[in-house]
Order: sequence, then C-alpha cells, then structure tokens
Amino acid sequence: MTYRVSNFINGQPQESRSERQGAIFNPACGKQQGSVGLSSAAECQEAIAIAERAFADWSQTPPLVRARIFFRFKELMEQHRDELAQLISREHGKVFSDAQGELTRGLEVVEFACGIPHLLKGEHSLNVGRGVDSYSMMQPVGVCAGITPFNFPAMVPLWMFPVAIACGNTFILKPSEKDPSLSLRMAELLKEAGLPDGVLNVVNGDKEVVDVLLTDPRVGAVSFVGSTPIAQYIYATASAHGKRVQALGGAKNHMVVMPDADLDQAVSALMGAAYGAAGERCMAISVAVVVGDETADALVAKLTPLVEKLRVGPGLGQSPENEMGPLISKEHLAKVRGYVDQGVTEGAVLRVDGRTLSHDEGYFIGGCLFDEVTPEMRIYREEIFGPVLSIVRVPDYETALRLINEHEYGNGTAIFTCDGDTARDFTARVQVGMVGVNVPIPVPMAFHSFGGWKRSIFGPLNMHGPDGVRFYTRMKTVTARWPQSLRSGAEFSMPTMK
Repeated sequence: MTYRVSNFINGQPQESRSERQGAIFNPACGKQQGSVGLSSAAECQEAIAIAERAFADWSQTPPLVRARIFFRFKELMEQHRDELAQLISREHGKVFSDAQGELTRGLEVVEFACGIPHLLKGEHSLNVGRGVDSYSMMQPVGVCAGITPFNFPAMVPLWMFPVAIACGNTFILKPSEKDPSLSLRMAELLKEAGLPDGVLNVVNGDKEVVDVLLTDPRVGAVSFVGSTPIAQYIYATASAHGKRVQALGGAKNHMVVMPDADLDQAVSALMGAAYGAAGERCMAISVAVVVGDETADALVAKLTPLVEKLRVGPGLGQSPENEMGPLISKEHLAKVRGYVDQGVTEGAVLRVDGRTLSHDEGYFIGGCLFDEVTPEMRIYREEIFGPVLSIVRVPDYETALRLINEHEYGNGTAIFTCDGDTARDFTARVQVGMVGVNVPIPVPMAFHSFGGWKRSIFGPLNMHGPDGVRFYTRMKTVTARWPQSLRSGAEFSMPTMK
C-alpha cells in the first residue's frame, strides 16, 4: 500500500494541487512505496506570501520565547527518535544506527539554536563620544529558504531552519523529492512544540519550485547543499536576484596515511568513512593517499578482507544490523557502477569488486576498493558518491599535500600520523575547509561552522555555528545621544520576560 506526502503550509498538511507526481521508492527492495506532489510555482508563491505575513509577528517575538520552542522541539524529536530513524531508513536506505546518528548530529544544531538569546546580543560601547553610545543589533533577514539533498533528510534541514527561525526569520524548506517524509514530520513536531503557523513551511517540488525560491523578491536568503554544478546555479541565480546565498557543493575528500600512523586505527577509520551510508556523504573519505609503498601494501592487505566481508543489505529488520545499506535509486546505482567500470578501463587495480554482490532486489552494490589510482583518472577527479575507495600511492608527505591542494574540491580532509609536527604543518598548509587529525570525518560540532573551500562552497558564510547566525541576520549599528533621561515609576514585582 502506497502513501502520499503532502506539503506543510501555514501550520497544516496541504495536498499539492499539481498533477505532477514524484515516486518515492524503497531502496532496499526497489519498489515504489509512496508519492509526492511536485508543487507548482503558484503554490510556492502562496507559501512565500504566508511566510511573509508570519514574519511580521515572529520577528518581534522575544528570542527567549523562540528558544523555549526549540527546547520543546528537541524534547519531542528525542521522544520520537526511533520513529524518525525508521522513516529515514525506509526512504533513504541507510542502516538504522546510522539514521540515529544523523538525528543526533542534527539535534546538536537545535541545541545550539536554543542559545539564541546569547548569540543575538550584539556589541555595545559606552561614550564613543561625549554623551554618545554605540551599539549593534542583529536583526532577521525575512523569509529564508533551504534546498536540501537526499543523503541527510534530517541533518541538513536541521542545519538550516532551527538557526534561521531562532534568529527571527520565517522559512520555506524544499526537501529532496526522493525522501521527503522526514521534513513533513519535523514540521509537525515543531508546530506541536509551539511554533506559530506560517513560520516553517515545507514545499515539495523540483526545479520549478527551486527557481521560484531563487528569484522571488520576498525571499531574502537561500541555503543549499548538493552537487557543485547545482550549487553554482543556485549561487549565481539567487545572487543575481539580490539574495544572500550559502551553497555547499561537491567533495573529494582525501585522507593521508603517514608511515608512522597507527595502521589499525587508520584502517578502521577508512572503513567507516568510506563505506558508511554507502558512501553517500559529502564528508565521506573517497581517497586514501598513502605515503610509501610499504605502508600502502600493509594498508591494502588489512583493508581488502574487511571490505570483502562488509555486511550489505536492508537498513531495517536485520540482526545483526547490516553495515551498509543500498544506494538511493536505480539511476544512482547505475552511475556508481559506471564509475567502477571506468576505473577498471583506466587501469586502476580493483582489489575488491562490489559489482559482484548478489541481490535479487533493491539498489545494492558492495564495497569497492581500487589500488594504484592516479590523479589523471576520473575516479580520482570526480565525486562518485558511492562506496568506492581509491588508494593513491605517493613517495612523500609533500607530494600528498600537493595532491590535495591541487584538487578542485576542498571540503574535508584528514591526516593519520603520530608526529605532531607533521600534523601541525598539515593543518596549517592544506587548502581545505575542514581538517581532521587522526579523525576521519571532521564534521564540526554545531557551535562551530561547517563548510569547505574552493569549489566545495559558493558564498562567504558557512552552515550553522557563528557563521549560521551571521548568515540569517543583518547587522545594524546605532549611534545615540540622549539629552535627558526618561524615568518611570517604581515596580515591586519580580521582573520577567513577557
């Protein structure tokens, strides 16, 4: 029996009036399990109008009141954690424990947003001139929009709308049409937590909806996470229409393994970072740059049997739990298999061939391990977004560093070493936005900001953390002189925020 995913507009689920439909598949069995209406431009414009009207009151709501709503939202999300994780697994395919981890990382941003009264305090200087004070105010932008990818249906939206709404903005969320149900459920829980109608709206759709969000003059800011070509389009189009934009694009994340590294630790890190979530992570490690053939031989010898033994299967209902689920769609599976075919054609050594995995149904591929990959190969240059790890052998540290710095992407990287001087030099000189030292996936905590360098990001500000607050607010600086003070009568009750 299939289900239908609606929009969430003005505090209520709302069926799209569009005749165009998107199919929602269960990646573990390859069968359609639901559908979602692909909203029209007119429906998106109606949602923007509702968000614009809601902004007038919400922007004047005290930050402490906004924060208390997010405290309740976090509690509700935790109460429904298993339900939400199962929803992620059914539509995305990732294993249940990984879905739980995604929720945890998203809720960390909600926790950060709960501190919004402190984050919006601004600056204050007394007596910048005789009898003159100066202070800054961080005021909301207005209607903001978020366009999110399929690979993190909970975490990436939670990078966006909690900070935006806590800052006093209203929000239009356009989730991936491949796994949209989680966004609708979060909107319902946020309303239950006390969010006024119209502050958060979920509009499902495709490029037709996206183009409205990028061009409508009532939308003041756009956040996006996805592939680099689309990020470029989002940034160029929205910027040309006067909006502030943060657009996170693709990645090709390298992990340097030095000869002095703890090899067992490095192997364990690579297994999780390369094959977790079937490699469908923008922070996945897809290239291991190994210094020295002796180190590379030892690493490959340890990795190969582990990749061969990966438990691959459905994300739900298995005991013990599988280590890797399916890819998101039939088309994406064909794309990833095509990259493996290309790597073999180009002369890379395929140590483990995940194409041989036998599954009667679903979008499954086993873990793939390439050795002797060179920088000229497509499997090295391009983001594969699947469970494919490439080993690149280099003679020394400087060559490893140069490879990373010359790559067009600069999202995340890591180095595994026991030498502090090497690690310190690496963190200072590598041209990548997020760096791990003996940490394979260096995703910052919510009170820091997430974002890469080079063609992994378009726009000056990163996601969540201090940059997120700056992105969703506009600074206003006031210089004031008062000729006389104004006084009121005494009040004897305990002062409270009203």
